[in-house]
Amino acid sequence: MLRSAILAASRNERVHRLVVGAPLSRRVVGRFVAGESVDDAVRASRELTDKGLAVSLDHLGEDTTDAAQAAATVQAYLVLIDRLSAAGLTRSGRVEVSVKLSAVGQGLDDMLALEGARTICAAAAAAGSTVTLDMEDHTTTDRTLATLAELRREFPSTGAVVQAYLHRTEGDCRALAVAGSRVRLCKGAYREPAEVAYQSRAEVDASYRRCLEVLMAGPGYPMVATHDPALIELATAAREPGTFELQLLYGIRPLEQERLAAAGHTVRVYVPYGEQWYGYLMRRLAERPANLLFFLRALASRT
Repeated sequence: MLRSAILAASRNERVHRLVVGAPLSRRVVGRFVAGESVDDAVRASRELTDKGLAVSLDHLGEDTTDAAQAAATVQAYLVLIDRLSAAGLTRSGRVEVSVKLSAVGQGLDDMLALEGARTICAAAAAAGSTVTLDMEDHTTTDRTLATLAELRREFPSTGAVVQAYLHRTEGDCRALAVAGSRVRLCKGAYREPAEVAYQSRAEVDASYRRCLEVLMAGPGYPMVATHDPALIELATAAREPGTFELQLLYGIRPLEQERLAAAGHTVRVYVPYGEQWYGYLMRRLAERPANLLFFLRALASRT
């Protein structure tokens, strides 16, 4: 019930204004979001790579409502990739970018989103890096996978994302678990109906395990996005280091991220930045009650 309430609040404009307008909120957000500018993104990337971690940067923004806004998002990614390359951070894909198709125009036109994503992929490839297409709510899954297939014709290393809470995901994993395919498996953070998604934590965890088994058994490159110690242990026992990677969120269990990297595992930190941090923050709070408790305590301590 708490998760549903938080996700409902993520769409409530009154709550949105209250949280975004509070100076205290912005201070606390710094744990989960690198900052609002490209300078912040480059700084956070350098700090993490200096600790032996890899990075996936997400320029926050979704539900683009006009073509100019979509073009501005594409340009923001091009500036980001150029800055990362100039700083020597993109070599061998150590720092990559994650892109939401809704942010580059999917809600307006699939071709607009495809061309925007293609432009970003080309810039990333030229810099020696990669792109992963983020997955959003279930209504966009088929279209996102179709766009992925088109991009992989020219940029085969483009990463996919699948969400274990959807009923369909085990089948999607079987289709994507092919040689050369990079697939990020996460649990999912959107509010989805029971007709398409598992509703209980136990069901989602069971689905995650089934999907992980499919990906680990295939010839592709699994990207295991979870903070669950049991699932991390399952992944590290299934494959040798270097044949897969673990992905954890910026600000969540940072010491564990460093420990896993020191043990020889590739650990990629998902780092969001940008002014449109509200929706991302609310989904992170909904995922784990501990995140919400941290947020509330931090606000209280600064009051």
